[in-house]
Amino acid sequence: QLQLVQSGGGLVQPGGSLSLSCVASGRSLETYAIGWFRQVPGKDRERVACISASGSTTKYADSVKGRFTISRDNFKNTVYLQMNSLKPEDTGIYYCRLYVGSTCSHRTTDQWGQGTQVTVSS
Repeated sequence: QLQLVQSGGGLVQPGGSLSLSCVASGRSLETYAIGWFRQVPGKDRERVACISASGSTTKYADSVKGRFTISRDNFKNTVYLQMNSLKPEDTGIYYCRLYVGSTCSHRTTDQWGQGTQVTVSS
């Protein structure tokens, strides 16, 4: 049974940085794309970043381009999200999510991490 376990996040001032990790157990992630999604109150979860199975292709929401970096280490079965130059509007609960295939164009699954709070506030 696949489990996605997240770590990282927390409280940071505007302009600061945080990193998130998503570690998989029970199955190798090496053939699956992984996305990071963000949930804010009153809005649907939006995808902020996605990385292909090989790591060769990454996609970002316009709101985070140039500030966030998604990466993966398939030996460690882990996907990361480095968040720099954080803004108050980046505040939300962040989730990693498994795709059904190797690219970010595939459908997503119902396999989510448990969610991690990120708060950007002075």
